[in-house]
Amino acid sequence: MPGIGILVLTYNEEDNIRDCLESVDWADEIVVIDSYSTDRTIEISKEFTDKVYKREFDNFASQRNYGLDKIESDWVLAVDADERVTVELRDEILEILTAPDMVAYEIPRKNYFLGKWIKYCGWYPDYTLRLFQNKGVSFSGLVHEGINPKGETGKLNHDLIHYTYNNLHHYLEKINQYTSLSAEDMFYKGKNKGLAYILIRPLVEFIKKYILKKGFLLGKQGLFLSIISAFYQFLRYIKLWEKNNL
Repeated sequence: MPGIGILVLTYNEEDNIRDCLESVDWADEIVVIDSYSTDRTIEISKEFTDKVYKREFDNFASQRNYGLDKIESDWVLAVDADERVTVELRDEILEILTAPDMVAYEIPRKNYFLGKWIKYCGWYPDYTLRLFQNKGVSFSGLVHEGINPKGETGKLNHDLIHYTYNNLHHYLEKINQYTSLSAEDMFYKGKNKGLAYILIRPLVEFIKKYILKKGFLLGKQGLFLSIISAFYQFLRYIKLWEKNNL
């Protein structure tokens, strides 16, 4: 069976990193790329691996590509510090790797927001390509980065658990970072949006999340998530406007 390496990006993840790394301690190697955390993230990570590297954060794709260069295994499983690999997912991955028939696999994510599994709002199954052959691939995109595998991809059955945004303070911090990177990405691609689009796009996002994607079935979490998702769209487009006009 080919070896598998785990790639994790971190910054001040002392509340998450132990549970994350415990869930992947079955892998052949673990590589942690840290953006100069000021808490105990690095100290805790070194309990699980000696492959802990510091790199100043510029964007997610660059961080992950730096990590890929450090992984020697034939296959890579990319996880975030707030994600957990369940026993069922681990067993499925190990079975797949005994005779892989694809070059990469998407994994469904079970996302939690403010303590509740977000089954609706378009957040499930939230397939994301995280398991792939470590052969000539690289990440691209400043935010919500991805890879383009050279071959067919498949889908796994068991969920990757994602404990995203346990509190609003954390979520708003992430939104500020993600919208800045997204606006920068759009700006470099030559995109520009007028005032009407900036005002209408958040409304469309709310209708999509809360009504069309059934966020109303999730109670307060569904309502809050739909409103914040609308705000996310508003923020990323006014940041794009700022780059184009100021």
